[in-house]
Amino acid sequence: MKNKYKDLIEQTFDFPQDEFSVEDNELNLYDIPLMEIIKQYGTPLKVTYLPKISSQIARAKRMFNVAMAKVDYKGAYNYCYCTKSSHFSFVLEEALKNDIHLETSSAYDIHIINALYDGGIIDKDRYIICNGFKRPQYVENIAQLVDDGFENTIPVIDNKEEVELLDAAIEKKCKVGIRIACEEEPKFDFYTSRLGIRYNDIVDFYKRKIKTNKKFQLKMLHFFINTGIKDTAYYWNELGKCLNVYCELKAICPELDSLNIGGGFPIKNSLNFEYDYEYMTEEIVAQIKHICEMNGIEEPNIFTEFGSFTVGESGAALYSIVNQKQQNDRENWYMIDSSFITTLPDTWGINQRYIMLAVNNWDKEYQRVFLGGLTCDSEDFYNAESHTNAIFLPKLEAGNTQYIGFFHTGAYQESIGGFGGIQHCLIPAPKHIIIDRDKGDNEYYTRLFAKEQSYRAMMRILGY
Repeated sequence: MKNKYKDLIEQTFDFPQDEFSVEDNELNLYDIPLMEIIKQYGTPLKVTYLPKISSQIARAKRMFNVAMAKVDYKGAYNYCYCTKSSHFSFVLEEALKNDIHLETSSAYDIHIINALYDGGIIDKDRYIICNGFKRPQYVENIAQLVDDGFENTIPVIDNKEEVELLDAAIEKKCKVGIRIACEEEPKFDFYTSRLGIRYNDIVDFYKRKIKTNKKFQLKMLHFFINTGIKDTAYYWNELGKCLNVYCELKAICPELDSLNIGGGFPIKNSLNFEYDYEYMTEEIVAQIKHICEMNGIEEPNIFTEFGSFTVGESGAALYSIVNQKQQNDRENWYMIDSSFITTLPDTWGINQRYIMLAVNNWDKEYQRVFLGGLTCDSEDFYNAESHTNAIFLPKLEAGNTQYIGFFHTGAYQESIGGFGGIQHCLIPAPKHIIIDRDKGDNEYYTRLFAKEQSYRAMMRILGY
C-alpha cells in the first residue's frame, strides 16, 4: 500500500520539479541538500539562493527579446527591479550583475541608489524610475540625483501637484513620466486606482504643465495593473486603453518614446502552478506593435518593473516541528518553532499561498495536520484555507525531529514583518543565510547574513 509521504507527493503532483528533488528521503532545493543546511545552522532559518535571481532576470530578457524578434519590434526592452520587493544589499548586488535598471518608491530608496553608486556597483547611466507619491523629502532626493548627473532618472508623475514640486527642486533638465490611473477589476471596492492620473486628464495635463516647461521632457507613460499580468479581457482592455493614450500623446510629444507596463508576472506558489509566460510576453509585445502600427507611430521602448518575479523564488523559510497537539477528534496541530505572523506575514495578512513541503522523513506515513505558530494570537496558523490543498505531513516519531520548508518566500516578507524590529509576542527574527555558487566549479557555499535576533537588540529598541 502506497501510504508514504513520498507516494502522496508523487501521486498528487508532477514531481520532482526543476527546483525540488528528493534523495535518501530528504528534500533538495536547487540540488542543495536542505538537511545539511539545517544541521549547520539550525531552525528557524531564512534562506536566499542568489543564482535564482539572475536566472529569473535572464529568463524575462530572453522572453521579451524573442517576442520582439518574432514581430520585428523596433523598440528596446529594459528590465527594472523594483527595490520594495526586497531592499537587501545582496539582492540588489546580484540583480545588478545582469545589466538592469532600478525602480524606487520612497525617499529612502534614493539613499540606496547613492550607496550602490559609491560602491561602484552602478554608474550614472542607469535608468532610475521614481514611482510613488512624492512627499517633499522624496522630491528633494530625486532632485539631488538629477542634479548630480544621473541623467536617466525619470520621476513618474503620480499626482498633478508633483510637477511644481519637481520644478522648484531640480536645477537641470529632467526626463519625466506620467502614470495612468487604471480602472480596477470589478471585485475592488473602488473603480479607479488611487495611483496616477485619470486617462481623460493626461493629454490636457501634459499640454498645460509639461509641454510649456522647458525643464521637463516627457519620455515615459507608465501603466500598471494591481492584480498582475493575466490573460483576461480586463487586462487586455486596460492595455489597449493605455496604448491609445500613448498614441494620442506621441502625436503631440515626439520625445515620448517609452511605455512602462510595470510588474505583475506571478511566481510559482504551488506544485500545480501553471502560467504561460512566453505566450503572455509575445501577446503583450504583439498588441503594442499592432496598436502603434494602426496609429502610424513608432513602437515604444518597453520597460518592466518585476519585483516578486525577480526575487520571490530565491527565498525559503525552514522550521522544526516542536510539538504535536491533538485538540479534538479531527484537528491535529503541528507547532513550528517560530511564528507565521512574524516570519511569513503574507500568509496571515492576505492568505498568501506558498509551496510547503517536508524536508525529511519522506519514507514515513503521512497524516493531515494544521500548522500553528508560537504566538498567542489565534490567527497564527497555516492550513487548507491558505494552502492549495489540505496539509499532509509525515507522522511524528520520538527522537526524529520533523523539518518543513516554505518556498518562494523571497519577496516582501522581511520588510512587511519588520526585519530587525519588534515582532508580535517578541518572537525573534530567525537567522538568515545566503547561498551562492562558485563561478568555477559551481559548488554551493553559504554565509550567515544575520544572526537570530537577540533579546538585547529588542530591549534597546523598546528603551530598556
